[in-house]
Amino acid sequence: MGRNMEERVVLHADSQRAHTVFPAHLVAEAISTLRGLDLRWSGPITPSEMLYVQQYVYAKYPEYCNGLVEEGDKIDLYALCVNDESSDSMPDDKGKSPRTFGTKDSSSPSFSNNSSDLDRTQLEPSKLLDILTNKSSFQEKFISIPEIQARNRALRNCGLTEDEYSVIFTPTVKEAMMMVGESYPFFRGNYYMTIIGEENDFIRGFVVYKDSKVVAAPEAWLDLRIKGSQLSQYFRRKCKTCPKGLFAYPADVEGTRYSMHWISEAHRNSWHVLLDVTRLDVGKDWLTLALHRPDFVMCTVDNTHGQPSKITCLLVRRKSFDTTAPSAS
Repeated sequence: MGRNMEERVVLHADSQRAHTVFPAHLVAEAISTLRGLDLRWSGPITPSEMLYVQQYVYAKYPEYCNGLVEEGDKIDLYALCVNDESSDSMPDDKGKSPRTFGTKDSSSPSFSNNSSDLDRTQLEPSKLLDILTNKSSFQEKFISIPEIQARNRALRNCGLTEDEYSVIFTPTVKEAMMMVGESYPFFRGNYYMTIIGEENDFIRGFVVYKDSKVVAAPEAWLDLRIKGSQLSQYFRRKCKTCPKGLFAYPADVEGTRYSMHWISEAHRNSWHVLLDVTRLDVGKDWLTLALHRPDFVMCTVDNTHGQPSKITCLLVRRKSFDTTAPSAS
């Protein structure tokens, strides 16, 4: 029997909890964190792995246990988590690049530890940095009603809030990607891993110009059932800098929807994430990105006040980036 990630796994909890059905992407997320597990894609899920999946999901997604997590149910998940990068950040590494923005504390591994490494990354001088800096000023708080309506639609469609995300309007998707490429701190030693086709990817040129490395991954790696283990292995690859770089992927390719699980796994392994949802029908496809919080989101909303009919929006997570202008020194 193979491990079929298309199937939903039913785990039997104690008598206080009824049978719980976990979506396949949560099962894959839990299994991917097991220490020493080589992400086998053959062989059945063992009883101990099933128990771990149950404990992991109940701890991280309490809505699957009706929002009730009792004191007796708390478990030490940290002892079971992969912390592959703990040996990467030696004290000598901090001085190797002025663009290395974080160091790891390997003494206290946790789900939020890697996330904190991604916070307040300094953006490079750029158009995007200027816009984000101005948006925090008093004058920029006065915007037109159509802008407010478009901003609110973009946030609502993505399941995000104004408190956590800034919304920038751009003429085209190309312009949005170029703003990200110009501002993101690519340099020799970090990576840009992308599953966006080369003809539609306008970040790659900036990556090459800044001496960073492009990792062009095939779309098949997004499939949890087939090649997902290879994407997971790339996330966990050794890197002397933190963050490791930017991971970009589309939520939809020709009608095939891909899991948001990859956002959480990338964050857990110290990658920023750009999610492209421009191909989704924003009027019908509602996203719940608040569960995953990508660092950049590209989306489109209907323009109810004229032409063009669609407005391209770039959403930037406020906590992820430092929008103060870097010092001249």
